[in-house]
Amino acid sequence: MTRLASLLVLLFLAGCGGAGEEEGTAQLWVTRDRGATVLVEAEVAAGQTLMRALADEAEVETRYGGRFLQSLNGIAGSSGGQRDWFWFVNGYEGDRSAAEYRLRDGDVAWWDYRAWEREGEARVVVGAFPEPFLHGYEGKTRTAVVRYDAASARRAAELGAIVEAESVARLGTPVPAGANLVEVRSGLPRMTAELAGESAGDPVRFVISGTSIPFEHRYEVP
Repeated sequence: MTRLASLLVLLFLAGCGGAGEEEGTAQLWVTRDRGATVLVEAEVAAGQTLMRALADEAEVETRYGGRFLQSLNGIAGSSGGQRDWFWFVNGYEGDRSAAEYRLRDGDVAWWDYRAWEREGEARVVVGAFPEPFLHGYEGKTRTAVVRYDAASARRAAELGAIVEAESVARLGTPVPAGANLVEVRSGLPRMTAELAGESAGDPVRFVISGTSIPFEHRYEVP
């Protein structure tokens, strides 16, 4: 094969969102109705776009030149029904086309078919914990810290190890600017999350109370 022909093949694969130089794997979750029904759960190769990874694991139809997902396994977005497919990586709601986001090693990617209504809904998903503390967004991570009340020191130390916290200290201790925060409190078991910014990759604040523990595949917490 000539050098020019080889270059054309490489350009074609890149345009299809094939695997790049990134090594390793990512997790792919596909659900509907905010996790009520699990449709796909798979380990996929890092280095490819999220849309390409999805197309390898499910039957998909796209729109707008392949940039947005229209249908997955026959479940289609509907303007009349005001339902569509939304995607998240490491708990962050996507801020671009899934055809433009390239998966990194360790990423947790989640597609969910849901209603458009978003009132009161956080733009970071608690069910991805310990993400986004470990892998962040676009391969960029933030400093993590843990703050706890007087009754939660042991639990805070455990969670600090899980999120690779730079510091674990009592509530009231200053939090570094731009850091991700885990607050550990006593009380009824509960986990909540909020985005302390405007878009994916911005700092997050998780509040873990009672005996709540890290979990897998829980997409919402009452």
